[in-house]
Amino acid sequence: MNIQVKASFKKEFLSYFRTKKFMIITFVILGLSILSPVLITGMGALMDMMSDIYADFGIDIAPLTDELGSTASIGVSSTVSDITGPALIVILILLVNAAGGEQKKRAVIIPQSSGLKSFAYIFPKFIIYPLTVFVLALAGMFVSWAFSAVLFESNDVSLLGIILAGTLTGICLMFYVCFHITLGTATGKPGMSAAVCITVSLLLPNIFAFTISDYMYNPFALNLLAGSLLHYNRLSMTELVDIIITVVFALAIMIIAFYIALFAQNARKIDNSGNEIEL
Repeated sequence: MNIQVKASFKKEFLSYFRTKKFMIITFVILGLSILSPVLITGMGALMDMMSDIYADFGIDIAPLTDELGSTASIGVSSTVSDITGPALIVILILLVNAAGGEQKKRAVIIPQSSGLKSFAYIFPKFIIYPLTVFVLALAGMFVSWAFSAVLFESNDVSLLGIILAGTLTGICLMFYVCFHITLGTATGKPGMSAAVCITVSLLLPNIFAFTISDYMYNPFALNLLAGSLLHYNRLSMTELVDIIITVVFALAIMIIAFYIALFAQNARKIDNSGNEIEL
C-alpha cells in the first residue's frame, strides 16, 4: 500500500469517526434493532387492550394480536425492514460528504498537478463505508434476535436464518452505499445521488414484493430475500448455490461500481479555481 492510499485511508477514518457519523449510524442501526421488536409487541399488547372496542364494531382482532405476540420472526423481520429502510436513509444522508460532497466544498483537491491519484482517493471509500455498515447490520440482526427471543412467545428463528438474514441485510446496505459513492463522486452532486438512492431503495423493493415471489439473483431485493430466510434450519445444495450466486452478483455490481467511479474520476476535471478555500 503506497503512501497516498495510506493517507487517504487515514483521512476517511478521521472524517468518519471524528465527525461522529460512525457513532450516529451505530446508534441508529442498533437502536432500531431493539426498537423494532419492542414496537411489534407493544402494538400487539395495545390492540389486545382495545379488543373490546373493536368487538363493539363486530371486529375480532384476536388472531392478529396473537400473531403479533407469538413468533420472534415477526420482530426480526421488522428489524430487516427498518435497517434497510429508515436506517439506510440516515446512512445515505450522513455519507453525502464522502460521496463527492468534499469535491464541491474544495476540501479535497484532485488536479493532476497535486499528484493525488484517483485510485488513492476512491479506493478507501469503497472499503471503509461499505464494510462498516455490513458489520453493523450483522450485529444489529443478532441484537434483534436476542430481544425478540425474550419478547415473543416462540423463538422460531434459527441461527442459520439469522446469519443468512444478517449477511444479506448487510450486503443490501453495502450495495446502496457503493451505488451512492459511485454516483456522487462521478457527478459531484452527492445530494442528488442520495435522493436517487433513497428513491430506488424505497420504490423497487415494494414493486418486487407485489410483482414477484422469488427474490433470488436480484440485488435490489436483498432485504426481501433476507426476511424470507429467517425460518431456515438447513439449506439444500440448490438453495445454497442460489444464495451464493445472488451474493456474488451483488458483489460483482459493487466492484463494477468502483471501476465506474474510478473511470469517472479520471475522466472529469474538478474545478478548484477561485480564491475561497473551505475547510
